[in-house]
Amino acid sequence: MYHIDEHGDLFTPAERAALSLAERMTTDARGVDEELWAELRFHYDEGEIIEMAAVIGLFNYFNRFNDALRVEITRPGVSPTDPSGT
Repeated sequence: MYHIDEHGDLFTPAERAALSLAERMTTDARGVDEELWAELRFHYDEGEIIEMAAVIGLFNYFNRFNDALRVEITRPGVSPTDPSGT
């Protein structure tokens, strides 16, 4: 996984499975294979897996939408016309 493997010891096996789902759904949705589903089922129930997939899909949508429209992301409370925040 992208930089996560470098810090794998910081995550539980359940968290690593969830992160693997996020990475695969983002980079190659067809790459979510039976091995990953089995790992997810070991740690999570069906409802939790569906919720994770829904959130991952939603944030992938937001990212693609914002990228396509070239939306500038700003910090909360900071005006895009005044990046100094004053």
